[in-house]
Amino acid sequence: LSEDGLLVGCPAGCLLRRTSVFGTNVYAAVSSVCGAAVHSGLLGTSGGTVRLKRLQGRHGYRGSSSHGVQSQSLSHWISSFSLSKGGNSVCVCVCADCQADIAVVMDSSTNIGQRRFNLQKNFIAKLAAALKVGATGPHVGLIQASDSPKTEFLLTNFTHPKDLLFAIRQTTYLGGNANTGKALLHAAQSIFSSELGARRGHPRVLLALVDGWPSDDVERAATFARDSGINVFIVSVAKASPEELSMVPDRNFSRKAVCKDNGFFSYSIPSWFNAAKHTRALSTRLCSLDQLLCSKTCYNSVHIGFLIDGSSSVGYVNFQLVLDFLVGIARSFDISDVGAHIGAVQFTYDQRLEFGMFDNDNKEDAIDALRRISYMSGGTSTGSAINYAVHNLFRPAARGRNFLIVVTDGQSYDDVRGPATAAHSQGVTIFSVGVAWAPLELLRVMSSEPKDTHTFFTRDFSGLSDFIQPVVHNICTDYSHNN
Repeated sequence: LSEDGLLVGCPAGCLLRRTSVFGTNVYAAVSSVCGAAVHSGLLGTSGGTVRLKRLQGRHGYRGSSSHGVQSQSLSHWISSFSLSKGGNSVCVCVCADCQADIAVVMDSSTNIGQRRFNLQKNFIAKLAAALKVGATGPHVGLIQASDSPKTEFLLTNFTHPKDLLFAIRQTTYLGGNANTGKALLHAAQSIFSSELGARRGHPRVLLALVDGWPSDDVERAATFARDSGINVFIVSVAKASPEELSMVPDRNFSRKAVCKDNGFFSYSIPSWFNAAKHTRALSTRLCSLDQLLCSKTCYNSVHIGFLIDGSSSVGYVNFQLVLDFLVGIARSFDISDVGAHIGAVQFTYDQRLEFGMFDNDNKEDAIDALRRISYMSGGTSTGSAINYAVHNLFRPAARGRNFLIVVTDGQSYDDVRGPATAAHSQGVTIFSVGVAWAPLELLRVMSSEPKDTHTFFTRDFSGLSDFIQPVVHNICTDYSHNN
């Protein structure tokens, strides 16, 4: 929202949506305006209008629970806003709060032909207008699917509606095969990178327009997109007739390509000649943030605590190998202020909080913090360390979000069963990683169910690196099972 003092309307139905709010009283600009209005107490279930005041960015947005809305903390953001009571003037309705990054893959194959290609461009232009593209609203990028994918423009190239519409109409027809799979993979791997302008913390949507059917396989691209937190929509135009079905390589391509095969991510249009009338309904889907099920993945949603044995039996050299192992795990996740988080506790007889779960808001700082951990040396009290880590690292979260990785090389001098059971009951999933003299029975007592996928053991510290990918894979399996 670029205007200061703007009146914002929030219909009653909008308040029933799941909203993302960051801050208290002063909110990060990435927040839902309507969600912030409810959180602040200015609006209730009946909706209404509020007046928005733009503010500068700041550090330390404080999370809180108020009026049924849980706001989240945020280390910093580039701009902010506050809200006050609105009036009766004409206002802008932002029920959708649409701030998605949307990449459109258009069909430029020989099959579609020049005439229908032009109708497709008109459809995309009308869709962009319905989305109300703008600097603080949705961003749109465009890729053509042909023999090889061609990026026409990136998400940040055209954020003014008139410039965007002109760029769409200037797109020229390519011809060739309808290699939608290649184009989807190209878009997922490139256009959503932060280096090319994708916005951190904004929903990522990949919309593929398919005239008839693709010439290539889409499943690999779809899997990559889902794992990357990208919501794939397929719009099928002029589906294959019964006589043409024998020519379709994969009749289930749409079901395999979409984010979820639940009907929401698939859209069918009989013909390009009447496609324009579908733009408003489609734009509503693209901006239904609570329905974009693929935005959250294990890679950008989990909270991982590292509980590190710093006892004398480990030794300085082996302690560095433990840190290498943990760095390898951390590198696998999208650590940011609105993404995944890591924290670390080292223990002997005592415990030391090395850094909290929300102390580092990017991957580089988090990994640097891991590297800087100094070796303590001492005894081994794993049970009390589990209690300490659970209470000092984690906030309450849905099951499958909080993970504790315990790395130890020996017998604990205190009981671990009670603390581990308490951690499990609080929704913390424990992975036990044992080295050298760590008893397998102790490891299995600590680890979550099923024990076989949450317990790891190696004779040598150099073998820890072999566990990086299995641990990451099993974290994601747990997350997918519970979310």
